[in-house]
Amino acid sequence: MDEKKNEIKKALNEIVAIVYITKDNAVFEKKSDFLTLTLTAPNEEGTIETKTYDRIYLHRAFPFDNPFSYISVLDKDNKEIGMISDLSVLKEEDAEAIRSELNRKYYTPVVKSIISMKDKFGFSYWKVMTDEGELSFTLHDTFHSLMKVDGGTRIFITDIDGNRYEIPDIEALDRKSFKKIELFL
Repeated sequence: MDEKKNEIKKALNEIVAIVYITKDNAVFEKKSDFLTLTLTAPNEEGTIETKTYDRIYLHRAFPFDNPFSYISVLDKDNKEIGMISDLSVLKEEDAEAIRSELNRKYYTPVVKSIISMKDKFGFSYWKVMTDEGELSFTLHDTFHSLMKVDGGTRIFITDIDGNRYEIPDIEALDRKSFKKIELFL
């Protein structure tokens, strides 16, 4: 029974053991189009080791409220390596590389106006003007493809391909655009 308890305790310790990545223990490099990480941190046995990860992935824990805080760093097998509490704890060049990678991963055009929207057989076909120019996309189940944040005035739209679009303030849309989206709010 004690052996089983020790296994459970070890498993729980692994779950809650978070390695915080800072300028003192990490170096990020851009190789080809990928970020690499060399990290000096305790291994599973508790001894300090330096390990290089040839490719890392970044995931925002709070993408809407704190886009550059609490960033999970994952290895190629999707296992968490550590957490960046805030970009300010990194060297400026590392922070810039992380910021650039996050902006690429979480690329989100801002919708300025809705040119047209047609609803047919559970799909809606949108043509919008964004900060990147005119774009078209399709939503399946429009009600569930719109996510309200910040008290409901900020909207994120996810199309059928997983692309994201943002309306920072639906109340700031022109009257015609607001009328087109109002039904789905």
